[in-house]
Amino acid sequence: MATINLPYRRPSRQASRQASRDTRDDILVHVDHYIGIDVGTGSARACIIDSKGDIVGLASENIGLWQPQQGYYEQSTSDIWRCICVAVQRAISQHNIDPETVRGIGFDATCSLAVFSNVTDEPVSITGPNFDTDRNVILWLDHRPVEETEKINATNHNLLRYVGGKMSVEMEIPKVMWLKNNMPKKLFDDCKFYDLADALTHIATGNEKRSYCSVVCKQGYIPVGVDGSVKGWQEDFLAQIGLEDLADDNFKRMGGVNGVNGDYLSAGELVGTLCDKAASDLGLPAGIAIGSGVIDAYAGWIGTVGAKVDLGSGQLSADVAKNDKTQAFSRLAAVAGTSTCHLALSPDPVFVSGVWGPYRDTIIPGYWMSEGGQSATGELLKHIIETHPAFNQALSIAESYNANIYEYLNEHLKEMVLERKAPSISYLGRHFFFYGDLWGNRSPIADTSMAGSVVGLSSDQSVDGLAIYYYATLEFIALQTRQIVETMNKAGHRITSIFMSGSQCQNEILMELIASACDMPVLIPRYIHAAVCHGAAMLGAKAASADADGKTEDLWDIMDRMSKPGKKVEPTNDENEKALLEVKYKVFLEQCHKQQEYRALVDAAVGSWKA
Repeated sequence: MATINLPYRRPSRQASRQASRDTRDDILVHVDHYIGIDVGTGSARACIIDSKGDIVGLASENIGLWQPQQGYYEQSTSDIWRCICVAVQRAISQHNIDPETVRGIGFDATCSLAVFSNVTDEPVSITGPNFDTDRNVILWLDHRPVEETEKINATNHNLLRYVGGKMSVEMEIPKVMWLKNNMPKKLFDDCKFYDLADALTHIATGNEKRSYCSVVCKQGYIPVGVDGSVKGWQEDFLAQIGLEDLADDNFKRMGGVNGVNGDYLSAGELVGTLCDKAASDLGLPAGIAIGSGVIDAYAGWIGTVGAKVDLGSGQLSADVAKNDKTQAFSRLAAVAGTSTCHLALSPDPVFVSGVWGPYRDTIIPGYWMSEGGQSATGELLKHIIETHPAFNQALSIAESYNANIYEYLNEHLKEMVLERKAPSISYLGRHFFFYGDLWGNRSPIADTSMAGSVVGLSSDQSVDGLAIYYYATLEFIALQTRQIVETMNKAGHRITSIFMSGSQCQNEILMELIASACDMPVLIPRYIHAAVCHGAAMLGAKAASADADGKTEDLWDIMDRMSKPGKKVEPTNDENEKALLEVKYKVFLEQCHKQQEYRALVDAAVGSWKA
């Protein structure tokens, strides 16, 4: 048979392109993604994680905040939802995530009151006197219902045991009371009420399900079976404070009665699936699993305390395979931003005066959470710095170094140590004593009338003077953390380590101060900027694990699998610094308690003036 030799021809570009599109032999790796949405005081953030818990997408958008008068803070769910959509779409597009791979979404938000119409489901304005804006959110930071809060606490109702003995002005029932006292009756009668996280899952799914985290922590709900609670909502309490109408139709306007006309879920349990409208808004396919939301601080707990880390002192080491939830009983989650929340899990209820809780079922069914807190930490630092005469000068210098004001002041303190030949930064502020409850005290005093005080104030208006004042504020935050931890441990908790999250983790001096003041290791998460929304994304993973009966994977197992190891900060070994901090703590306690004593003396002296 004859052989015919044909000339070689290079394949055409078109043929090459066609060959490159032939994916029949490619290995396709299946990737699932979960989105965590964190709504803080100032911004909405979207965090996308993969099945290993690694963050693969992150974006944020600033939220509008209105302050119509002193002490009033308002937001809008319409604006918040718009910001969420922008953040999600940006995270998806900037990181080239296929929307079809998203399996679950979890929400966290500030513990703010959101108000909607019980008839139209549209937002209802909370802005008096005309109630005609689109602002339907009273922010957690809002302190308008002071009188209402006093009336609540005067009842001495048994449910107050579960909020540290006193309900806070930052909680939602006082805000509902304020609305009833200030809204036209017809408008108030049309209102239904949500914690902000529940409002967001409602917008996402159209369902009316509520989270235990929201109603138990901030709305006076006692889980059925606790202290004889039958319906969760306490009808006699609502009647005592003038909100008896909320009991109508089995508490429908608050979420109903569990198993009757309502459904209450622990963190991450399946609320429903993403509805068509919300899916269109977000740029995602409908049908994605939505997990029951949590208050933002609780998402910080979820995003941090599950990490495997060598803590020493017989606690869990990184090479220990089994990281069960008993490890969490000794770990305090400190979620630090505008304010700081301190969260501890326990197998049994622990009652702590001035500490909110114990709250059952909020995160893990059958377990109890306690929540201490500082009303202002990030906000306190900002206030102290910005009101100092040297602020503009320091800010200008910081900007010239392309640093933020906190980074600059930390470096300036280190330079002062060298210039003054001081043994430490703490030595620089040895005779400056600052007590900083400028926004009242959340824990453990639980006194909204607490204020600040300074011993050692001078006429120094220099940057050096600002740096010392700034350091004293850091010291106050650390010493008050010790006060909260000691109060919780004396009551029955067994906290031996602190797991931080939030922006303050970046402050090296503050982290070292907290570790040294509390004499325990502080753990800084891998995702410093995203620990809270990382925790929210785990709620999405839990919701996506739901089987045909709606049963989901245990949240701790998800945390164990998806949490990332962080960095450990040890307490100081310097005996001199320990001794100085010990003395500073004694002065701190005196400033705290003497303030109350002085105020009582003055109130007694001027008591007749009121008459």
